Amino acid sequence: GKLYRSAMGFRKKNKSPPVLSHEFVIQNHADMVSCVAMIILLGLMFEVTAKFAIMFITIQYNVTQSLDERAEQVNLYQYGPKDIATVFFYLLIAVILHALIQEYILDKMNRRLHLSKTKHSKFNESGQLAAFYLLSFIWGCSILTAEEFATNPTFLWEGYPHTHMVFQVKFFYICQIAYWLHALPELYFQKVRKEDIPRQLYYICLYVFHITGAYILNLHRLGLVLLVPHYLVELLFHASRLFYFSDENKQKGFTLWALLFVIARLLTLTLSVLTFGFGLPRAENQGFSLAKGNFNVLTIRMTCLAAICLTQAWMMWKFINFQLKKWREHSQSQASKKKAFSPKSSANGVVKSDDKASPRARKAKAS
Repeated sequence: GKLYRSAMGFRKKNKSPPVLSHEFVIQNHADMVSCVAMIILLGLMFEVTAKFAIMFITIQYNVTQSLDERAEQVNLYQYGPKDIATVFFYLLIAVILHALIQEYILDKMNRRLHLSKTKHSKFNESGQLAAFYLLSFIWGCSILTAEEFATNPTFLWEGYPHTHMVFQVKFFYICQIAYWLHALPELYFQKVRKEDIPRQLYYICLYVFHITGAYILNLHRLGLVLLVPHYLVELLFHASRLFYFSDENKQKGFTLWALLFVIARLLTLTLSVLTFGFGLPRAENQGFSLAKGNFNVLTIRMTCLAAICLTQAWMMWKFINFQLKKWREHSQSQASKKKAFSPKSSANGVVKSDDKASPRARKAKAS
C-alpha cells in the first residue's frame, strides 16, 4: 500500500472528476499546458509550420550592428507585435514550472508543517514568489554588471531612445511579462481564496503595467535598475514569511525587510525623478515618434513619473498599515501574557495592588 501511495505522489484521486469540469481542469492544467507547449515545439520539425513555431520559441526582431571601434558585429534586438507570441509560449513554460515547484517542493513541505488553510495558501504564494524573485534578482544583477549601469547613472537616459537591446535584456523582459501574466490564470488553477484575490490582483496588474510600460517606452534600462533592488526586498519578505511559518519565533528577517523596504522606495523615487525630471528633458532627442521609438515628451515623462510615485505611495501606505497591525498584535499578546501571569503571582502570596485598596484586605490586616 505504501509503495502504491508513493508512486501516486501528490495526485491521489479517489474518483476522477468529469472531463473538462472545473476540478478536472484544475487537477490537470499542467499536463494540458505541457501538451500545447509540445505542439508548438513539434511545429519546428515541419517546414510549413517552422516559421510560425520559431515566432513563439525564439526572440524576434534581431538587428545586426557593427561597432565603429571593432570590426566584429553585435546582435541586438528591438520589440514588435510578434513578441506577443513569444510571451505566450513562455507563459506556458511558467505555468509548467509553477506546477513543478508546487508539487515537488511546496506540497511536500506543507505536509510536514501541518498549516492552517490561511497559512497554507500564504505559504504557497510566498514559496512561488521567493523562487521567482531569487532567479530574477540573480539574472538582473548579472545583466547590470555586464552593462556597467552602477558606475554611470547617466546611462539611464544617455542616448535615448534605447530602441536596441542585447539578447539577455530582451529575454529578461519577455520572461518577466510572461511570468506576471501567468499569475492571472494561476489564481484559478491554485484555487486562491476569494478574500486573497483582490490583493494579489493589485500587485500582479501593477507588475504587468510597469514592466510592459518600461519595455514599450524603451525605458528598459531604468526598468531593470528599479526592478533589481525591488526584487531583493520582496525576496527577503517572502523568505522571512516562509521561515516564520516553519517556526514562529523566527521574525528577525522582517526587521531587515522593513529597513530595506523604505530604502528601496527612496531609491526608486530618486532614480525616477532624476531620469524623468533631469535626464530625459536634457537629452538630445526630444519629441514623439512611434517609428523611431521616441517617447521623450513632457506629457509621457510626467505620466510615467506620476505612475511610479503613486505606486510607491500606495506601497508605503500598505507597509505602514502592515507595521501598525503587527505592532497592535504584539502589544495585545504582551498584555494577555501579563494577565495570564498575574493570578500565578497572587497565588504565590504576592498581594495585588487592587487588593491592597479593598476594605476586605484592610480588615484582614487589622485582625
